[in-house]
Amino acid sequence: MLTGRCLCEAVAYEIEGELGPIFNCHCSKCRRWHGSAFRTRASVAAHQFRWVRGEASVQGYTGGNVTKHFCSTCGSNLISTYADRPSVIGLPLGGLDQHPGATPQAHIFVDSKSPWHEITDALPQYPQWPGDEAAVRQTSSASSHDG
Repeated sequence: MLTGRCLCEAVAYEIEGELGPIFNCHCSKCRRWHGSAFRTRASVAAHQFRWVRGEASVQGYTGGNVTKHFCSTCGSNLISTYADRPSVIGLPLGGLDQHPGATPQAHIFVDSKSPWHEITDALPQYPQWPGDEAAVRQTSSASSHDG
């Protein structure tokens, strides 16, 4: 089991099972949401995720298909949900309390990366999606629960 929480610790969550593939996303939305050069993220099936504390403090901002959920007290970024994929949750790894069990597989959306950031590792780099969006939204239990 993995656990995570916000900065003020008012909100906490648990994840049962493994994460889907991990990516460093350099798209402008992820950069703005996290205030950093990129967002390290994975997907989990909705049935793997549960709030254990402070769900009433979770607020959301919806832009198109994606709702970004954050703590209303400290502003920490918590999860993303998708209108067209309600069985999938996007998880920023910065809030986890433990090692996620894997490391990033690639950098995505490098065509829109921050001009001041230089990628210096040997991970594959994709201009946008690594093939298609489904590859990024994949969960570890996709074959049994995500159709």
